[in-house]
Amino acid sequence: MKIRLFFVGLVVFFSCATIWSDFFSLEYPAYFPATVYDFSKNPLAEPKIELGRALFFDPILSKDSTISCASCHSPFNAFAHTDHDLSHGIHDSIGTRNAPALFNLAWQNSFMWDGAINHLDVQSLAPISHPAEMGESIENVVQKLQHKAIYPSLFQAAFGDSIVTGEFVLKALAQFQLTLVSSNAKYDLVKRDEAVFTEQEQKGYEIFKKNCNSCHTEPLFSTYKFAHNGLPIDTTLNDFGKGAITKQAKDSLLFKIPSLRNLSYSYPYMHDGRFRKLRQVIQHYTSGVELRDMASNSFQNTISLSSNEKTDLIAFLLTLDDKSFVFELKHQYPRKILHPKK
Repeated sequence: MKIRLFFVGLVVFFSCATIWSDFFSLEYPAYFPATVYDFSKNPLAEPKIELGRALFFDPILSKDSTISCASCHSPFNAFAHTDHDLSHGIHDSIGTRNAPALFNLAWQNSFMWDGAINHLDVQSLAPISHPAEMGESIENVVQKLQHKAIYPSLFQAAFGDSIVTGEFVLKALAQFQLTLVSSNAKYDLVKRDEAVFTEQEQKGYEIFKKNCNSCHTEPLFSTYKFAHNGLPIDTTLNDFGKGAITKQAKDSLLFKIPSLRNLSYSYPYMHDGRFRKLRQVIQHYTSGVELRDMASNSFQNTISLSSNEKTDLIAFLLTLDDKSFVFELKHQYPRKILHPKK
């Protein structure tokens, strides 16, 4: 069974069976929790989603028109990137964090590794304005879009007005990102009684439930809360996570817990991309936690796993890869929109 949200104007109805709007339906499984995003304030509509998709892939959002959202969030990497540990921006700038994967955003109410942004509708402002990412102002973005031939008509179709505004830009970007739902991995097929785990995957699942589920809670495989997982600080980056935002000692080295879905596509791992392999991550949690006394409660006790158990755990984690999501054509570069004459 899947869930549908029906949008009629600004009224939202729930029924058993996918998310629908007057223009668009967004499916997610019935075993997913309720979304936290308020769709009544930005109802899904196909023209808005297509506009957001065009904006997401268009480097015009950056100061020198070299960096798009997709530069760091590639659809083929579950909207993360794998070619470098830290995000890269204009003028060959290097950021301070690994670009997180983007999916199942309707179930999240804080964004960025440090939780600095608390609403998807304004999240895009952060990378657009960051000097080491896009280095642009929303005011300049609006002016550039207004004067690019394809955009006034796209904004007219989406919002009933050909005048580009910052609010419309951000809401359209949010619309596209809300459609990035990953829910068709082997794990999901098993949940829907359409497949079964192998013996090894089942063993790994039991290990996962015993040792990992408190932070990476199914079916989203994250609580999307914040934790200190015992990683020693990178003395070059000196990134204190949420503590740098709140300026409170209790938040020092707290980072947002990422989802474990699509790990095969979204390496390297951790906020600074220090681990490229899953075995390195598991090694950290079994014998590499250096700051155990400072770590969150879930990491106070040592996790003991044999070599075979580690292999079993990885076998289960690989059942969270959603190939259909990663290669979904509707998530890829919108050539017909951005290059209508070619």
